[in-house]
Amino acid sequence: MINETRLFAKFVLLAALFSISNGIVANPRGDEQAQDYAALVRLFDDWRAFESAPSREGVPDYTATTMASQLEGLKGFRQRLEAFNISDWPVAEQVDWHLLRAEMNGLEFNARVLKSWQRDPAFYTSVWTAQSDTPAHEGPTHHALIELWTYDFPLSPAASTQLATELGGIAPLLQQARINLTGNARELWVGGITNIREQADALRELALRIPASDTVLHEAIDKALVATESFISWLVEQSPSKNGPSGVSKEHYTWHLRNVLLVPLSWDEERYLLRRELDRAHSTLKLVEHSNADLPPQVPIANEAEYAQRAEQAVVDFRDFLVEKEVLPPYPYIEPALRGQMGRFVPADQRNFFYMVSHHDLLALWTHWYHWFDLARMEADPHPSPVRRGALLYNIWMSRAEGMATGFEEMMLHAGLFDDTPRSRELVYIMLAQRAARGLGSLHAHANEYTLKEARDFHVEWTPRGWMREDLDLLGFEQLLYLRQPGYGTSYVTGKYMIERLLAEVAHHQGKDFELRNFFAELDEAGVIPVSLIRWQMTGRDDEIKSMMSPQWQAWPGSQAD
Repeated sequence: MINETRLFAKFVLLAALFSISNGIVANPRGDEQAQDYAALVRLFDDWRAFESAPSREGVPDYTATTMASQLEGLKGFRQRLEAFNISDWPVAEQVDWHLLRAEMNGLEFNARVLKSWQRDPAFYTSVWTAQSDTPAHEGPTHHALIELWTYDFPLSPAASTQLATELGGIAPLLQQARINLTGNARELWVGGITNIREQADALRELALRIPASDTVLHEAIDKALVATESFISWLVEQSPSKNGPSGVSKEHYTWHLRNVLLVPLSWDEERYLLRRELDRAHSTLKLVEHSNADLPPQVPIANEAEYAQRAEQAVVDFRDFLVEKEVLPPYPYIEPALRGQMGRFVPADQRNFFYMVSHHDLLALWTHWYHWFDLARMEADPHPSPVRRGALLYNIWMSRAEGMATGFEEMMLHAGLFDDTPRSRELVYIMLAQRAARGLGSLHAHANEYTLKEARDFHVEWTPRGWMREDLDLLGFEQLLYLRQPGYGTSYVTGKYMIERLLAEVAHHQGKDFELRNFFAELDEAGVIPVSLIRWQMTGRDDEIKSMMSPQWQAWPGSQAD
């Protein structure tokens, strides 16, 4: 059973927030601090409205004057935030204060260092054809995305009109981008051209799905495509003049980790941790292969019929394991989430790394599908706190989202999921090695010690069995994403470590009363937020947060990135 005290606390917070939303001053503790929390919620609403870029010609405005004005306006929000005295607040409410602080730090980091609107052409990608498996899209995005995956085809008249209106924003945004993109980050520039070309492909494919009779929408698609292709030509023309670094530097990377992502590590500590995990993954893989030496080889799925049969069985097996073995609470969305991500058969010569894994054993990859449990829970059971209800800005959720999905792979191995398929244990360590290798590559790229090609080469070299291939798009996509978003490439492994550490701490404290199902239930209840804050809420230990609040780590590095 989930702790009754936590359930009562959740009820109290729900009641308080209901009162806030109806204009009532909620004061469940009988003190003045409840009014302060209501004010924090109002600040959160004001902050999110401010953070969304103002409009220029009907599209978000990222011109230099406007972005400088937004950085100046941040000062007032910081003053409002710092005026709160949260020392006597319940931990859950203090956590919300720190989340708001992290988002404000994220805006400052982006405005001072990352400057995606100035340095990164991929920032201006508008068309998204698939839902991300995380609370928001990975990496920096602008504020007027076109989420094609949310549309049902054939389109209704109202949906067609809406889509045409959204597509109408592409041309003015890309025209503005030519003014804004004054940066000299060569690899971001050249890599970003690929993203914009993918938008052009998506628009061509969209045109094929629209009936010829829908002339208004076809005209909107044509204009968007012409603007996109013209922008690609401009980017290519400009690219020879770009010769500067793209990484943010070790110092800025560490500032971002500790002040935005709330990860209590430095660049050097992350490098050490990922190197350790890369070594452990490779050495453990060899030991597991030795143990399995007398077993027949694992034969990949051969055709669509076999894939369909094994996928159906995998859904049932995984659902039953998680619920009947009391790994997770009996969440009603487990099976629907799995059925929504059953995938498809891919011919052998077209399989990227993850298809290689799934076509050997679907469950080895599906252990990573905790992502879809998170998204289903956020929709079916929204968090009572408005601050945690949706996606945090600036990918601040990455340590929890990617760390949990990655950590769940090895956790389920040790919990017994692959006891009857010992060859699948090899796959778990192959995946861990790949994640550590790509994270290390991204770390050195941000330190400007590796070129993007060198990061990719390291990624390929240290992925076992040659399963990371240079000729498939996945390699380029991953390393470019991690160069665009500091901290993302390492979050799979560092987040995994932080969650494993939290599990150990909770189990040590609870002793014989520890239950795995309750641990995951409490972790989930906290929301998709930085693991350091979840740890504080679950254990009462705020040492990590206090260490990251020290002047040593909040001070800006002396130099600024281009």
